Amino acid sequence: MRGLFWVVVLFVAAVAVALGARLNDGYLLLVVPPWRVEISLNLFVVLLFGLFLAFYAAMRVTSATLGLPKRVRDYRARRQRDQAGQVFQDAVRLLFEGRFGQAMKRAGEAHGAGTAPGLSALIAARAAQRMREPEKQQYWLEHARTDDPRTEAATLMLDAEMANEERRFADALAALGRLQGKLGRHIAALRLELRARQGSGDWDGVLKLVRQLAKRDALPPEVVVEIRTQAHLANIAKRRSDQGQLVAYLRGLPEEERGRRVSLAAAKALTALDTEGEAQKLIEAALDKAGGDAWQSELAAIYGRLARGEQTTRIARAEGWLLHHPGDAVLLLALGRMCQRQRLWGKAQSYLEASLSVRATQEAHLALARLLDELDKADEANKHYRASAQLNAS
Repeated sequence: MRGLFWVVVLFVAAVAVALGARLNDGYLLLVVPPWRVEISLNLFVVLLFGLFLAFYAAMRVTSATLGLPKRVRDYRARRQRDQAGQVFQDAVRLLFEGRFGQAMKRAGEAHGAGTAPGLSALIAARAAQRMREPEKQQYWLEHARTDDPRTEAATLMLDAEMANEERRFADALAALGRLQGKLGRHIAALRLELRARQGSGDWDGVLKLVRQLAKRDALPPEVVVEIRTQAHLANIAKRRSDQGQLVAYLRGLPEEERGRRVSLAAAKALTALDTEGEAQKLIEAALDKAGGDAWQSELAAIYGRLARGEQTTRIARAEGWLLHHPGDAVLLLALGRMCQRQRLWGKAQSYLEASLSVRATQEAHLALARLLDELDKADEANKHYRASAQLNAS
């Protein structure tokens, strides 16, 4: 539309000039002694316009001629930049393709050409690390730190990631500490720190980080559960020789983090330290809320071995569990042992025989044999002793 407008304007101007020239009868007299020239004013205007066009064309040709060297230099510089950019792209592509030697070479060329020197150095450092060349890796990391201030954070992240991969967890934490001082914490940095603290055995730090990441939905729920479980198991193992520390740790354990493996490890650690009262509370709390797949026969077995304390209350508690798990051979064995300690001989024998009817185990045969010995039933006791020995041999 705009082009059509200007065409119309041009035609209107041409018509106006043509009409003006027909109505113009003026002339121009030029006197240069001894010459005298008389021309029409219309011709003079046309000649003046032609002279202007010629002068303009001559100036354009002169400018183009004089500016040719600069244009050549600009063209060469632009071509070099394009080539260097292509080299940088090749370095990135080769790195992702796993061709680390060529990637490091291309990144070095891009760095030498001044194309994104910080990023080129980071690519070369990563390629050197993949090739297990630590000297070149450190050389390029130093260049990445000094050549471009904008890549400082990226350099620290890459340094921490490579340190984790090489199991230099202290170095990874140091790099992440410097990063935190400059940019604070973001999710990727927290993940790297989590890996470093796992590797260094800082399980309290692991718990703190995994809780932060869980709040941000930065980890899948099943991964959060597994990491928390590993951390609690490690902390329980670290405190299993100190009763006070172990009890204090377990009392401060959040309810939602008391999974199957954690409860079982805690119960074993408490019984190993003869802290049966705490073990009883923990097992009862775990089994009272356990239903279906959450039921833990292993905890019931430990519960049945608790020798000190009030057995009658424990028997009543276990019988409540039995209503929901009537076919659990381990729970039946535990009830048999508790009844035997309480000298409830008939109930003890019934529970032990019921356990054997569900699943014959060496422990159940041995417990029943000892009970029958106490009841002076030697023949029946020997029969269960033999059955226990046969299961042990097999």
